[in-house]
Amino acid sequence: MTKTQIITAAENSFNRFSATCSAINEAEFFKRPGQKWSVAENMQHLVISTNTTTLAYSLPRFMVRWVGGKPNRPSRSFDELKAKYDKKLDEGGQAGSRFVPKPMDIGFGKEKIIHNWHTATAAFIRALARKRTEADLDNYLARHPLLGRITLRELGYFTIFHTEHHLQAIQKNSLTQ
Repeated sequence: MTKTQIITAAENSFNRFSATCSAINEAEFFKRPGQKWSVAENMQHLVISTNTTTLAYSLPRFMVRWVGGKPNRPSRSFDELKAKYDKKLDEGGQAGSRFVPKPMDIGFGKEKIIHNWHTATAAFIRALARKRTEADLDNYLARHPLLGRITLRELGYFTIFHTEHHLQAIQKNSLTQ
């Protein structure tokens, strides 16, 4: 995918996620289905993840290089990276403690969480669109807690399918309640 295609796919994924979450009534939004995260906690997890990802696109290039290093391989395709991610999940991979949302109750406010989500996704799109060139996406690495060092292009792919992963989890949990 090109940078423009990543941006379009991310926007579409973000919008689907937002529309689904916004349509859920406030009581259900905060209800935990068993040991799984509530819709609010899924959304907060994605806010944390997206804000962290945005740093790789917004920090100065020298800092991204210093933290991530220089790629020694071409970027994987969307499907290749998604297969690696799915394999890691199948092997028991989970969000690290830094990415686990704190339990949330209705007092936090659904609209506040949705606002935070919109702010995070807008910053992600803005940073990717304005701060990185097409070449940058293949020439800089970011550290990912589950996938290791991945190119900035792969990080864009991850953001898309990670959002979709949580959308599917919410939809599945809503059907089983």
